[in-house]
Amino acid sequence: MTDREPPRRRVPGPARPDRSDGRRRPGPGARPVRRPVQPRSAPPRAIRLGSPRPRLRLIGFALTLVLLVFVVRLLQVQAVDASAYAAKAQANRYVVHTLAAQRGEITDRTGVALATSVDAYDITADPTLFTREQLKIDDGPEQAAALLAPILGQDQADITDKLRPEDDELRYVKLAGRQTPQVWKQIKDLRTALATKAETDPGTVNVLAGVLAEPSSKRVYPNGDLAAGILGWVNADGKGGGGVEQQLNEQLAGEDGKIRYAQSGGLQVPTVGSTETPAVPGSDIELTIDRDIQWAAQNAIAEQVEKSDADRGYVIVQDTRTGEILAMANSPGFDPNDLSTADPTALGNAALQDAYEPGSTAKVVSMAAVLEENVATPQTHVVVPNRLHRGDRLFKDDVDHPTWYLTLNGVLAKSSNIGTILATGQLGRNQAEANRVLHSYLRKFGIGGSTGLDFPGETKGILAPPDQWSTSQQYTIPFGQGVSINAMQAASVYSTIANGGVRVEPTLVRGAKGPDGRFTPAPEPEKKRVVSEKTATTLARMLESVVDDREGTGTKARIPGYRVAGKTGTANRVDPATGKYRGYTSSFAGFAPADQPRVTVYCAIQNATNGSYFGGQICGPVYKQVMEFALKTLQVPPTGARPANLPVTFKP
Repeated sequence: MTDREPPRRRVPGPARPDRSDGRRRPGPGARPVRRPVQPRSAPPRAIRLGSPRPRLRLIGFALTLVLLVFVVRLLQVQAVDASAYAAKAQANRYVVHTLAAQRGEITDRTGVALATSVDAYDITADPTLFTREQLKIDDGPEQAAALLAPILGQDQADITDKLRPEDDELRYVKLAGRQTPQVWKQIKDLRTALATKAETDPGTVNVLAGVLAEPSSKRVYPNGDLAAGILGWVNADGKGGGGVEQQLNEQLAGEDGKIRYAQSGGLQVPTVGSTETPAVPGSDIELTIDRDIQWAAQNAIAEQVEKSDADRGYVIVQDTRTGEILAMANSPGFDPNDLSTADPTALGNAALQDAYEPGSTAKVVSMAAVLEENVATPQTHVVVPNRLHRGDRLFKDDVDHPTWYLTLNGVLAKSSNIGTILATGQLGRNQAEANRVLHSYLRKFGIGGSTGLDFPGETKGILAPPDQWSTSQQYTIPFGQGVSINAMQAASVYSTIANGGVRVEPTLVRGAKGPDGRFTPAPEPEKKRVVSEKTATTLARMLESVVDDREGTGTKARIPGYRVAGKTGTANRVDPATGKYRGYTSSFAGFAPADQPRVTVYCAIQNATNGSYFGGQICGPVYKQVMEFALKTLQVPPTGARPANLPVTFKP
């Protein structure tokens, strides 16, 4: 046998470590290791979930309803009520403000401004910016009103009411109109200070954030009370409240414009377009009055009213040839810049609004009728007794006298009531006819009718038809009692005589200058012949005797170097408060130069209680002062002609 090594037996090696799960990995040829049989636990009970379909259906149904509501609302907003909601949105987003037109100026005949407008502001507010939602406080309106009241000069409670209106949606209120730029600057500075403090101090609220301003204008009268009765005033709404401001308000006011813009928080949104209709400025009105003559007239009547302790007085200056009014002054007057201090009884224009019995200045109409009807001449003899019985009355003159032997010229010069009754009695075959004739002349001279000025509040006076004259009126109307006039009517009578017997309607406006700068003259005044030129010239000479003759009643109206025609008047005065006679109306009327008339001046003073009440004594000096100034201002030279010197008396 060969030497072979016997086969070796494979000796198992050391066992390998267990695996992490505790099992030994069998080696080659190893027997599988049996796993220990572990006791079996009972399987867990299965949880059966409910079906989700019902809940999904419910949620889907609810969402469907919600979507349906939104769809319906969307259709309503975008289709059914689209225009209404669009309009409402526009109304809330856009605001429309009025652009006030610049009011035209009022000037005198030389272009001097008597009424003008300056920049101003309307202080406004948005009430919705004062609510608790906006300011986070309850008393926003009260706090704002407390700050604004002393600046605006208004009651705090009134401002509070405006800032807390009943209408919660109201977005615009006017707190004060036509305030000066200084007032608006005060409010702006205070508003800015509050806003600055609110940025650093959480406890500070800018309660003025909702206060705004709109550009406007304020009416100013540079000369104070000068010609206030003519000019009138502008009320809080920017409309004329009296005088020319009221009469020509439409021309002066122009046409307001409008601006429409988007706003946010009460302020304009600059990035959103705006639309604007520009305002059209008003026309400038040029009056016929002369500022300097107006000043002289106003100063003279004011001094005499104060000196005489009278109720009031008026002076009118008129160009005899054109009818233009050069001055119309009243005393007392008022300052249209500050009506709060004005006497309510002084507002208006008393020279046109007062109706009173003129007295002897009306005798010139009676004399014109007598001369024009050729029933007497200036030299006609008139025997004037101390008393005259007519109807149910016994008439007398202002002074007791023996029988006077006067010419018709003397009746006018000495202002005899009895002589006037006797002269006018010749106008008809009987008293009734004489009344009708005299009435016709009164009407032709403008008594009882409109002056032609169409001035606000103007009175026509009172002149009854002749068949309605009482027994006493038949004899008192010839010397100026029982008939009522205004001062302009009285002045117009004398201007008619001065103009050769042709009455020219008084005018107060020369023309208007529109926004385009073009001047449009006022229409020509109406002219009408009342008496012949011969009668007018004769009357002018007779009126000279009143002033020039030593027996005349108007000697205080003499003007050295000039021939002056005039007439005094002293009438019993009806007290407006009681309707009974109390006191006197004193007056003087005339023109100069008597032979080449240029200027008429009429003065009347009501109820003088200190010193004389005779017209020649208290109105004669006013006439002289105003007439002298007017003649110099207009550069009217003396004529140099000698006066007529008609006889006043005759020897029986």
